[in-house]
Amino acid sequence: MPGLIDLGSAIAPIVNKVLDFIPDPAQKAEAQAQAQAALLSAQLQMAQGQLDVDKAEAANADVFVAGWRPFIGWVCGAALAYEYIASPFLTWGLALVHPSLPPLPSIDSAGLSTLTFSLLGMGAMRTIEKVQGVAAKGAK
Repeated sequence: MPGLIDLGSAIAPIVNKVLDFIPDPAQKAEAQAQAQAALLSAQLQMAQGQLDVDKAEAANADVFVAGWRPFIGWVCGAALAYEYIASPFLTWGLALVHPSLPPLPSIDSAGLSTLTFSLLGMGAMRTIEKVQGVAAKGAK
């Protein structure tokens, strides 16, 4: 599941070390295929758990449950679009028309990135809690 854990790269060195102890090439190939199937199954279960959580959040009528992701997405998306698309073109266009105007204000993109990734990380942590059945007191 992107963003949370890359299971393949996390456990591949361990699986390869274990497979090195299998001398028979046929058994080694079979064990490797089984390990890959188990990894794929685990990743599929994680993705399905995320989909279930997303469906439950989207179905909730409470704007504080179902509305925070779209709000953060739109605010951060608009800020990023302004900083990296609109602002450069507007600055260029205004410099052509009125060279004496000061430059447009800039958004602190380091702070914006920190905010965006922090909120996405907290959302991912809460998703893991929901998948594992851990509920905060009073949370839905």
